[in-house]
Amino acid sequence: MSISELVKSLCDHCQQQVKGRHVLAVSDTSEVNLQSHSGRLKLEELGVVGNDRDVGFFIHPTLALDAGTGFPLGLSALQLWTRDPNRPTVKDRGGYQNLPIEEKESFKWLASAERSQHCLKTGGASLVTHIGDRESDLYEEWATVPDAFNHLLVRVRQDRRLLGQSKSLYGYLKSRWGIGFTTITIEYESRTQRMARDAKLLIRCAPVKIQRPEHLKELDYPPSIQLYAIEAVEQTTPKGQNPIHWRLLTTHTVESLEQALQILEWYKFRWRIEMCQP
Repeated sequence: MSISELVKSLCDHCQQQVKGRHVLAVSDTSEVNLQSHSGRLKLEELGVVGNDRDVGFFIHPTLALDAGTGFPLGLSALQLWTRDPNRPTVKDRGGYQNLPIEEKESFKWLASAERSQHCLKTGGASLVTHIGDRESDLYEEWATVPDAFNHLLVRVRQDRRLLGQSKSLYGYLKSRWGIGFTTITIEYESRTQRMARDAKLLIRCAPVKIQRPEHLKELDYPPSIQLYAIEAVEQTTPKGQNPIHWRLLTTHTVESLEQALQILEWYKFRWRIEMCQP
């Protein structure tokens, strides 16, 4: 079976599970390092991984979950690619930031949303919320993915400029009154040595309009986008641990503590894709 046939089989299976459901489409990227097997592989079919030396490839799956229960429904999209070992370094790439999103590796987030939408809409899902980590906080994605069928929920990567506000996003959220508290269970994570614990979080939220970045001003994207921001800050952190501090942006309406807690619950489900990747 070819890779394309395998991907189609996985997506076809997912498609059969989603009818009538609100689906959370959770995406993430992992690298598969094959350096220890390089003597037995056709190296011309591989590229380099994150350290720019070892051979391997990258995998970017999208895991579909039931929004009500978090139950896994299958993979709605799967991308595989390699990096050219002779590609320019970050220093040599100069104008990389100004390239169209379609020419960047980060286009994977938009491609995942598009391919997942095809799978899930064909399967009869009622609604899709695409969830990503900080790497997916892209203005291009905010500008092109959301519609009546597709929502976005992303952890913030950058302190964005806000329309009509003197403060940027981080300062503006910090200046807001807390709307309440919640306690969440944090699971142990071996990669970062994150301690399992119950964390008490202060919740803030606000409607915001993020402004288009300067490097996109010549492209056909709206000058601002209406979103809702949520901040969750751990109040007491065990010694040696980094506090939980989430800043999230979403297209879902968030005007109450109940709605903010629902967004946090959906974002917590994102950990499930990290636990099932290589």
